[in-house]
Amino acid sequence: MFVCGPTVYDYSHIGHARNYVAFDAFAKYLKISGYNVFYLQNITDIDDKIIARARERGVLPKDLALAFEQEYLQTMKALGVNSITKYARATAHIKEINSQTQRLLQKGFAYELEGDGIYYDISKFKNYGKLSGRTALQAEDAVSRIDYSKDKRNRGDFCLWKFTQDSSEPNWPSPWGNGRPGWHIEDTAITEKYFGPQYDIHGAARDLIFPHHEAEIAQMEALSGKKPLAKYWMHVGFLTVRQQKMSKSLENFITIRDILSRISPQCLRFLILKNLWSSPVDYSDSALMETKSALEKIEEFLRKIRAVKTTKLDNKQMSHNRRLIDKLKKDFYKELDEDFNTPKAFAVVFEFIKQANQLLDESKITKKEAEAVYKFFEGFDKVFGVIDFKRVKFVIPLQIRQLAKQRDEFRKNNEWERADQARKEIEREGYLVEDSKDGYSIKMAS
Repeated sequence: MFVCGPTVYDYSHIGHARNYVAFDAFAKYLKISGYNVFYLQNITDIDDKIIARARERGVLPKDLALAFEQEYLQTMKALGVNSITKYARATAHIKEINSQTQRLLQKGFAYELEGDGIYYDISKFKNYGKLSGRTALQAEDAVSRIDYSKDKRNRGDFCLWKFTQDSSEPNWPSPWGNGRPGWHIEDTAITEKYFGPQYDIHGAARDLIFPHHEAEIAQMEALSGKKPLAKYWMHVGFLTVRQQKMSKSLENFITIRDILSRISPQCLRFLILKNLWSSPVDYSDSALMETKSALEKIEEFLRKIRAVKTTKLDNKQMSHNRRLIDKLKKDFYKELDEDFNTPKAFAVVFEFIKQANQLLDESKITKKEAEAVYKFFEGFDKVFGVIDFKRVKFVIPLQIRQLAKQRDEFRKNNEWERADQARKEIEREGYLVEDSKDGYSIKMAS
């Protein structure tokens, strides 16, 4: 599986988190399903934006790129994104980029513009546009300054290798002269090195379908004569803010490190994963509160499960419980097997929690059954990484439990002022008491 990685010129925002958390969970699900997964991701460490930002800051482009690459890797680690097998920098694959460019020239799919660069001739690839449904005549080339040239044969032709125009900019040697790679060529050079000309899954954000992925297909299939480049394409929906795409260019982005100063990594992962991977996610404070509440329900349920003592049940009740647990596992994995449908899979989990809570309230679940349920959630979290098991395993101190019990008694006796005093004392110690029709529950304040 290859996923297009970041261009490292600024801090990573939660739009990037939406992308890479989704693929992280998907890769982990493939692994627990029995697949041997090689997950490859590139790092674009040379680009117009990197050069421009470095010039603004008065630093070398390579130093700026390295600093933001490290920041990206740190934020991914903080988010629990750890399924990537190999990160591959563009600048570490100049040899492979030159090789692909040379072969495209030899095969007649590329041409040289003297003093300018090497360009791909999209009119020579008859299937150009097959992924996006666009034709070569519809191609727009205004994706990057590096693709611009008034002398190109076709408007949508894209740059494979740009000759050095400014000696102060990063450049590398090639058979045609010093320069730097175009954007599209780095991905196919990297994937051909590690996977060969074809592989199973290619993923990225939805906005890369055209022209980036069309260019990748045109490059690799022209070189190898084999198709398809990838068996499956996965394009993740955008993360939006008030229905606008979140991106650095629109200056409406929230950095990952900023959001993690407000909420837990588990909460951000759940906000992303409770939506279908291919659908948009709209960010808002109310969505965060809803997500946080849902996670607290899971944690509270698991605390109850951990607290189950040995209980004797009749055969009828045990048979009922066994069917309920078996149904949870069957339905949960069935939904994930169908287009990795996380919203439906999570709906299965919350319906189970609702039914199991009734059993817990009536002491109709055995310790062995509780252990089976807890084990399921441990497996669940190996894929999704949304449960803070430290919080689940944390035992509420006796003093807090006694205060909560006293408060409950005050409330029953209509001693509201004393009940309020007990609540404030509990909150000063870092805990919250929540009331419901079924009684009260204690949790740690976030």
